[in-house]
Amino acid sequence: MVRRFTLTEHITQQQREYPDATGDFTGLLSDIAVASKIIAHDVRRAGIGGVLGAAGSKNVSGDEVKRLDVLSNEVFINVLERSGHLCLMASEENEHPISIPADFPRGKYVFLFDPLDGSSNIDGNVSVGSIFSIFRRLSPPGEEGIDDLLQPGYNQVCAGYVLYGSSTMFVYTTGFGTHGFTLDPTVGEFILSHENIRTPQKGRIFSVNEGNFRRWNGRMRRFVEYLKEPAGEGRPYTGRYIGSLVADFHRNLLYGGIFLYPEDEVHPSGKLRLLYEAAPIAFLAEQAGGMATTGKMPVREVEPTRLHMKVPLIVGSAEDVRLCLRFLRGEKIEPDRPG
Repeated sequence: MVRRFTLTEHITQQQREYPDATGDFTGLLSDIAVASKIIAHDVRRAGIGGVLGAAGSKNVSGDEVKRLDVLSNEVFINVLERSGHLCLMASEENEHPISIPADFPRGKYVFLFDPLDGSSNIDGNVSVGSIFSIFRRLSPPGEEGIDDLLQPGYNQVCAGYVLYGSSTMFVYTTGFGTHGFTLDPTVGEFILSHENIRTPQKGRIFSVNEGNFRRWNGRMRRFVEYLKEPAGEGRPYTGRYIGSLVADFHRNLLYGGIFLYPEDEVHPSGKLRLLYEAAPIAFLAEQAGGMATTGKMPVREVEPTRLHMKVPLIVGSAEDVRLCLRFLRGEKIEPDRPG
């Protein structure tokens, strides 16, 4: 029998590469895994647990809040605020930073998260996920504030997501590759199933909400039309769009392709949140050999100015993203021969 590494073992093994490591980071990732297991349990029982449907409110970005949004947000906060590894948190569902209660110990990390990405699809039993990002505190102990949260993506020490689908997967990076773990419900552990994921340099899938086609600028429309043309090697691309960023990104990460949520007439600054969605996804993509851009600059180089700042996101296989950038720059694309 081949023995598989658990998530805890994998994290511990990486920790050994740093002689000065205190174990705080290992403990933090383990606590994130615990929170995700609780959420996975709630998602699986959503239809019979009375937690489907809207919560009757909207979040700071104007999106309708689902009951599972509220539940998932509370799970992350309750598990992590008492861990002793964090000094500050921020959630897509909370307008302001989340402080660590005075009676709990504080650590040196800050944690930003989208507790349940794609929750608008949850009533339809569609895959959803959680996305997270971890930074080191910048301020002196006890003086943590908004500047500790408003850090560019290149400062991330870790990013990851948990996909609640046909199986529950925990995917993360600390800058040494992107690794995936599948939850084995029989033992309650995440088991290493996708070590050092490498996304194909070129894919055959494009993922975008084409319902917004008329709102895009002409160059983005021409790029998508190009992908659909039955001409040349590798075209037409296959359109696959779930409407859950984690699910769409995870599929393309494994199979290759490009995910697009560009700026448009309604969202001139983009629709996805930089700190909770775009930056962590960009880190994961780059560590798997892919690329992530706003269309104007690499996502991880964007300097955040607001906690809920939004940006366009173009992410996926490196060759596909580069091709998109050529269209957006207005470069002439030579027609290729029919396949």
